[in-house]
Order: sequence, then C-alpha cells, then structure tokens
Amino acid sequence: MIIKTEQDVTLDTLSVMQQTTNPRLREIMVSLVTHLHAFVRDVRLTEAEFREATALMNEMGKAASDTHNETVLMAGSLGISSLVCLLNNGDGGNTETSQSLLGPFWRLNSPRTPNGGTILRSDTPGDPLFVSGRVIDRDGNPIAGAEVDVWHASPVGLYEQQDPEQAEMNLRGKFETDAEGRFWFSTVKMVGYPIPTNGVVGRLLDAQHRHPYRPAHLHALIVKQGFKVLISQVYDPADPHINTDVQFGVTKALLGDYTRHDEPHPTADVATPWYSLDYTYVMEQGATVLPKPPIK
Repeated sequence: MIIKTEQDVTLDTLSVMQQTTNPRLREIMVSLVTHLHAFVRDVRLTEAEFREATALMNEMGKAASDTHNETVLMAGSLGISSLVCLLNNGDGGNTETSQSLLGPFWRLNSPRTPNGGTILRSDTPGDPLFVSGRVIDRDGNPIAGAEVDVWHASPVGLYEQQDPEQAEMNLRGKFETDAEGRFWFSTVKMVGYPIPTNGVVGRLLDAQHRHPYRPAHLHALIVKQGFKVLISQVYDPADPHINTDVQFGVTKALLGDYTRHDEPHPTADVATPWYSLDYTYVMEQGATVLPKPPIK
C-alpha cells in the first residue's frame, strides 16, 4: 500500500501482522500494533519524545549484566510484572493466589536443609524468625514431597550476592515437605529495601515523586511434578511501605502474620524479641516448568 494518510500506516501494518503464520504470535502482534498506534495517537507523541523513548530502551538494554536487569525492574515499576502474574494464576485472575513475582535474586542450587534447620550460614545479627509453612492444593489437600526453595534479604536489606559480608548462600535453603505438606526452619527477620535507582527506573521514580522501597518479604519457589511451579513472596504487613510497594507486588493473599513474641522461646535458646511466621501456600495444577534465574 502506498501511504496516503496517517490512518493508512496502521491499516497497512496490521495487514502485514495478519500474515504471521503462528496463530498466537499473530494474535499478539496484531494487538500490539493496534494498541501502540492508538497510544501514539492518544498522546500525540512528538518526534523528539519518540527519539527519547527509543534512547531509553537502548539504555535499559545496555544496563543488563550478570547482576542487574533494568528491563525487568522497569516492568515491575510499571505494574506489568504483577499484572501478568495475577492474570495467569488464581483461575485466570478470578481468585486469590499465592503466586507472586520471582524477583532478581533467586539462585539455583540452594543448600538442601533439613526441616527444623537454619538458613543462617554466616553471622547475621537480627531478630530470630521461626517459619512454619504448609503446601496444599486448591482443594486443601497437603502436598507431600514438594521442594521448597526459600531466600530473603538480610536485616540490612541486602541479598547475599550483593553483600561481601555474607557467606555464600546465606539466608537460602531448600526444604522438602513432609506427609502433611509442612516445612519449617529458623532464620532472622528481614527488612524492606530500595530497588536500584541509578538507571532509567530511578529517573522515572524521581519524576513521579515515588520512593524506591519494597516491603519486607520472604521468597519461596516450590516445585512438585503435576503442579505449576509456585513462586511466592510473603510480606510483612507492619512494614512502613506495605501500601506503596514500588513493584506493585503486595496482594491480600500474600500478607503474612509475622507475630512478635516477647516471652522466651519454648525450645530454642534465642534472645527476645523473636518472631514467628505461619503461612499456607496453595499450588495449582499445571505444567512444572522451572524459570531461569533473572541474573547470574
């Protein structure tokens, strides 16, 4: 088609997209072009703004490394990561789900740890935290033999690969659920932390007068054949940023009960205060596909 008007650009582009052989890719590309062209018209994007937008995309790509993924960070900061998660879980977004964001700090090959063990692998000062988890299916039946990979930030807000003061694989462990679907371990209470702000995402947050903080949370990645891999974050509702998570990841179903105890622990020799967390993870049936670590 010889383009005569700006409307012709969209019509011609859509006709080309319709030629895509793969049905799903065709559906995605037709919708993408439709919405992108509508967006450009809606905001009447200027040539200067277009050049700036493409430069920002190039900058985000160049910022990718073994320790950082600016594009994933941006997707979370725009609410896209959370939206994709909720649309693909909980019966297509119709019910609550234990599923959440993977985050950038998951690692393969966490140390296997017996139930009742600790994930402290170096001196990590902080309030003791005793976690008791249960893994069930959507009918409430316990899932035995599930592999539960847990990790979290330290009480200074750093994951071990960010912090030379922590030992390799500190605050990480891999457990197996018992016949009742339970697993349990001890650690120290985590805190919230800021996302990196030295790139495109940081400039966006400044422009919107937004803080960069994620509320305190415990990560878990749970694997059992016959079930969709469950990626979860359980948040501390007492965190000061619980209502303003920069990555839009907090849902009602992911609020944990981090209970403070000022009396001595009944069995462990730990200082007071100490905390407990008891949380039930719900897995959905589906293909068991392990994700790739976002960074190395």
